[in-house]
Amino acid sequence: MTTFKLIATDIDGTLMAAGAEAPSARTCATLRAARAEGLTVVLVTGRPPRGVWELAKRRVADLAICANGALVYDLPLDRLTLERPLPGAVTRRLVTELRQAAAGVVFACEAGFQFCRESEYATGHPLDDLNPIVEEALGFAERPVAKLLARHDGMQQKLLISLASAIARDDAVITRSGPELVEIAAAGVTKASTLEFVCKARGLGSGDVLAFGDMVNDVSMLTWAGRGVVVAGAHPDLLAIADEVTASAADDGVAVYLENLLGIEPPA
Repeated sequence: MTTFKLIATDIDGTLMAAGAEAPSARTCATLRAARAEGLTVVLVTGRPPRGVWELAKRRVADLAICANGALVYDLPLDRLTLERPLPGAVTRRLVTELRQAAAGVVFACEAGFQFCRESEYATGHPLDDLNPIVEEALGFAERPVAKLLARHDGMQQKLLISLASAIARDDAVITRSGPELVEIAAAGVTKASTLEFVCKARGLGSGDVLAFGDMVNDVSMLTWAGRGVVVAGAHPDLLAIADEVTASAADDGVAVYLENLLGIEPPA
């Protein structure tokens, strides 16, 4: 048995390996078994709500914290329960000043259930090509932007992050969950801050939470949780702060850890 009451887990690189379309049958079965034991399972991801619809069908979680903390999505009810958008004035300033600092930068954004992009923005996922709103980036500010995305094909991500951070100052949070995009959320919006909000609404504290991750946008969550577990092959920043390391995502690391913790028999 475990004293934890809530499992918070990243998806890409944690629940499933890069390139996988869905978590393995073993991982899905283990998460459903954890829920059956009375634990709440929360997906905490950089993905937008439309990126977790398929997982909702698999009944592996109760809730999804999406867009790095900017949106909370109730999976069974298929509705947003919390939005923490960038203020329109901040979106306009970031777009304008990043363009001045890095000519050629292009933008997209997550806005609730919608995806908006500039015509020059190259999409990287089939979901991004499903009825996007195509418009100039300053038009994004007319919507509640959950996450502003910036990319520059001629500039290293590290440099673009540095420029974005200097421009944003205290008005926004700059992070990344992959090798190309710079991801921008409202000030104070992180996986950890929204997870804390969700937990408080349920009468839970950090000590009740077991968290899993693999990438730098998971650092705040794993640091806040009562126990932070990373999968093998995680980013060095995660390995430096982890309480424990489990097997890789390709080897069902989250399932392996939970099976051992909860006494769940792995499938034959």
